[in-house]
Amino acid sequence: MNKVISKDGTTIVYDKTGNGPAVILVDGAFCSRNFGPMPKLTPLLAKSFTVFTYDRRARGDSGDTQPYAIQREIEDIDALIKVAGGFAYLFGISSGAVLCIKAVASGLNITKLALFEPPFNIGSRQRQPPADGEEQLTKMIAAHKKSDAVKFYLTKVIGLPAIVPFIMQLTPNWSKMKANANSLPYDAAIMGNFLMPIDQVSAVKVPTIVIDSEKSPEALRKPAQVVAETLPNAQRRSLKGQVHNVPPEVLAPVLVDFYNN
Repeated sequence: MNKVISKDGTTIVYDKTGNGPAVILVDGAFCSRNFGPMPKLTPLLAKSFTVFTYDRRARGDSGDTQPYAIQREIEDIDALIKVAGGFAYLFGISSGAVLCIKAVASGLNITKLALFEPPFNIGSRQRQPPADGEEQLTKMIAAHKKSDAVKFYLTKVIGLPAIVPFIMQLTPNWSKMKANANSLPYDAAIMGNFLMPIDQVSAVKVPTIVIDSEKSPEALRKPAQVVAETLPNAQRRSLKGQVHNVPPEVLAPVLVDFYNN
């Protein structure tokens, strides 16, 4: 476990594994350097790269200096870039992919960018997250109602059926999701109304790969297509026969090939 101090004084905790060019992995909602897809992906990438996994602020062992702003999370990534030697590759999943877009558009020294299923609201059947979703989540967290916050994010913000959190509560992952619930207002802020920020996407000039899974819902596959078409220097890769929870052994070779070529 390593620590770096972000621009606003927040302690960001990270792990550094492997050798080679630096790759920073950026989680989506609920996940951390010890929970979610990144822990299993890391050793596969570490065969070719120096992999940085970190706890986004308000998660795991990282701090949570107030007030929050999306710019603070961009500064957290910048702090890791400096630790990595001044430049790095970046990979983000879901809302973490959207944070990556914002980070690169802001001018961070990222030389290649990989995105997995950024969940923008694109198409005819657009969901409408609550306009005050961030505020509602903040109030739930302040009242120590983490289970309510997790349910709200899953159903009202993401738009999953109510049966999903009901089932999830019966699994060991529920307690881990609750442990990272303090950061849910931040993911809500990053996603906003879930519309694609065309100006930011268009500002990303670095080589980019946008990855989706062939059997993911159309609501995730369509944004991948549109983002790839909007980015000035991008390719799209659909993973055959895979779903949203793609196995790391399938995802890792795609990332290795992209970063190495």
